[in-house]
Amino acid sequence: MKTTVDLPDNLLRQIKLRAVRNGQKLKEAFVELLRKGLAAPSQPRHSSAGRPVIKTDTETGLPYFEGAPDAPARHMTVAELLALEQQTQLEEDLERLGVSR
Repeated sequence: MKTTVDLPDNLLRQIKLRAVRNGQKLKEAFVELLRKGLAAPSQPRHSSAGRPVIKTDTETGLPYFEGAPDAPARHMTVAELLALEQQTQLEEDLERLGVSR
């Protein structure tokens, strides 16, 4: 069956690169990725075991994380949250650079 799919340019570019690396035709790579995606377990829409869930704000359309009511972040001040974010970003940057702390 044939169909037309409108993909973002960067996504199509990634699929083409994967096809070339794997010695596949674009169609083969596309079908393989679709099959893998459909075979993957679906993400639950509700939080389980206290894990945050990604939701979309109905007014802005922006994504946000919804955590459990007893999540530690709910009891932190804005200053504590910003400090945690900065620390995490610093650690990620150092890891990317291959620098140990």
